[in-house]
Amino acid sequence: MKIGDKAPEVLGTDANGREVKLSDYAGRKVVLYFYPKDNTPGCTAQACNLRDSYKELHEAGYEVIGVSKDSQASHQRFAQKYDLPFTLIADTDLQLNEAFGVWREKKMCGRVGMGTVRTTFIIDENGYIADIIEKVKTGEHSNQILNNK
Repeated sequence: MKIGDKAPEVLGTDANGREVKLSDYAGRKVVLYFYPKDNTPGCTAQACNLRDSYKELHEAGYEVIGVSKDSQASHQRFAQKYDLPFTLIADTDLQLNEAFGVWREKKMCGRVGMGTVRTTFIIDENGYIADIIEKVKTGEHSNQILNNK
């Protein structure tokens, strides 16, 4: 996906087994953020930053949706542990990761493997990709979104 592309209507299944559709957020901008794994330091910092700024993001017209390959049960525990007020999609089959092009080869600790590259897509009120944040600062992510209007 690139800026100007139409985002898919069906985004996936949330932590409670509910299908998440872009039309559920009609008239709102969607922050669709992809992260590697629940309960890891960077992913927790990012989720908590978005949680702490959720009211400000919401007032600015944004809905927040997190996506990782973790299971629904993992997402439930993660959301409960950190009191996350937004939707988490369990992309266990990597369909959404692959559609958005964030499932890529990564190097970590000298090893090469496939994984989710931390990336955020801002989807406008009409369902089109308006912006892409590729250099995500986990502890300052909400500022990156709010200052990128």
